[in-house]
Amino acid sequence: MKQHILIIGAGFGGVWSALSAARLLDRHDRNDVEITVLAPQAELRIRPRFYEPNVHNMKAPLNELFDAVGVKFVQGSAEVIDEKNKQVGFTDAEGVQRQLSYDRLVLAAGSHLMRPPVDGMLEHAFDVDSIESATRLEAHIKSLKNLPVSAARNTVVVAGGGFTGIETATEMPARLREALGDDADIRVIVVDRGPQIAAAMGDAIRPSIVEASQHLGIHWVLDATVATVDANGVTLADGQRIEAKTVIWTVGFRASPLTGQIQGTRDHQGRLHVDQHLKVRGHADVFATGDVAYAATDDLGNFAAMSCQHAIALGRYAGNNVAAELLGVAPIPYSQPKYVTCLDLGAWGAVFTEGWDRQVKLLGREAKELKTQINTVWIYPPAADRAAALAAADPLIPVA
Repeated sequence: MKQHILIIGAGFGGVWSALSAARLLDRHDRNDVEITVLAPQAELRIRPRFYEPNVHNMKAPLNELFDAVGVKFVQGSAEVIDEKNKQVGFTDAEGVQRQLSYDRLVLAAGSHLMRPPVDGMLEHAFDVDSIESATRLEAHIKSLKNLPVSAARNTVVVAGGGFTGIETATEMPARLREALGDDADIRVIVVDRGPQIAAAMGDAIRPSIVEASQHLGIHWVLDATVATVDANGVTLADGQRIEAKTVIWTVGFRASPLTGQIQGTRDHQGRLHVDQHLKVRGHADVFATGDVAYAATDDLGNFAAMSCQHAIALGRYAGNNVAAELLGVAPIPYSQPKYVTCLDLGAWGAVFTEGWDRQVKLLGREAKELKTQINTVWIYPPAADRAAALAAADPLIPVA
């Protein structure tokens, strides 16, 4: 009877886990291990691009790729992890509850945006966390032209000045002008609890963000939090009122709730602590990767971020190591000492940094060209060619 690797999730971590596991099986000429990916859709959704327009196009089909490398896909949403019986309960595309058994499990269920209990948040705030929610935002922006001209119509409030908030805010001037016309008196306002612009991003990268904000006319309201949201804007905790027909929430990400079904230590974002081979600590048969894994990238105290940069590499290592365990060969310790940031800053350009202290290496148009390459080529899965796809899944390929 064949052994079975079950991977929950078809995001960056899940896709690259499947490809890497298939690669190791192929290298050892083994056909006694099956690989199954369980996910709601057979597509990799390119989440890092959801702040851009035309978001409905930002997905890559996976069926042909999985067929080419011998990975089975099952459409469904995982709901229950039964470690004792080595089973995962899920609801399939027809709404029927089913189960899948496994010998080894790779949890790659990703993360989601957490909305705090702020009055009016669920009813009135938009986000760019999923294709569906980003599509709603896009339709809303296009519909603004049908409203009477007002300051509120022409204003976007972005709650949160982190990576997602900055990329979303700096894209908004162009998107608003596309919807309302070049002569529209638009306003984009970032509300952030930090004491200075991009406080969490570090001193080295901050000047570029400040310059881009000034160039694009983006205003930051600092040391501030949103108290309530309604159809016409936000009220801040200090009582300040900002009239806006568009409010976008971008702060607060947490690992999939499925992590709560696995006993173990978790970080403040719900990520499971894993060992150097990405096995969940204290568990013999469960690996975690991507946004659900709290994994050390080096020996200096740095840990993987919730980013495709880390999820792709984590997936390659997790897939290799879960297959290695079933094959009885040596695993490869996860290591990703190089860290880079490529932050899109809208029409101003972009900024590219290296290191955890974000030392600037490229600015403006040159960095924008690199960001475009990353967003449109590098983070997409390989073509459905068996040899090329398996070669691309080597965990020892250097990845920033």
